[in-house]
Amino acid sequence: MKKPNHLREYLLTAIPDLSPDQDRLLIFTNNGNLRSTMASGYSFEMSYILDLTITDYSGDVDVIGVVLFTWIAEHQSELMANVEKSKKAITFEAELIDNSKYDINFQIPLTERVIVKKNDEGKLELSYPSEPQYTPFDPPTEFTILDSSGNELTSWTTADKLGWSLDMPPTGKNP
Repeated sequence: MKKPNHLREYLLTAIPDLSPDQDRLLIFTNNGNLRSTMASGYSFEMSYILDLTITDYSGDVDVIGVVLFTWIAEHQSELMANVEKSKKAITFEAELIDNSKYDINFQIPLTERVIVKKNDEGKLELSYPSEPQYTPFDPPTEFTILDSSGNELTSWTTADKLGWSLDMPPTGKNP
């Protein structure tokens, strides 16, 4: 599992209040599942609930939400992009400790793919594909259709699209 450690490092960097006492940041994985179809050998996907607890947090709780969403946008984007998943994607509980500090627990469903391939020597190699990334739609584009004689049949400009498209990474080793 790569994502729990990556998120931990991300939070410690983005929220300076956590760095001096890193023991206040607790991360567990619960309800884990491994899934393989044998379609491409021994490759598999793991899914689990990341249980993230921050104790004695005296900063603005909303900051944690923003930091989590910036990480999720890159590492588990369907939790934000899929309307149905986003409704219940991230759950949390918070306990006000002494009118100035919170213990906060977040639960985030995560998945990770592991590609397993035989190398030229017949040994198994593991690689971890990147997550799909969203890129902005192209700007308005002009199109013209000509017939075989070069006469213009039609011409138009695409709409100014708002939104993002999903770019799927190739499976295999990360660049």
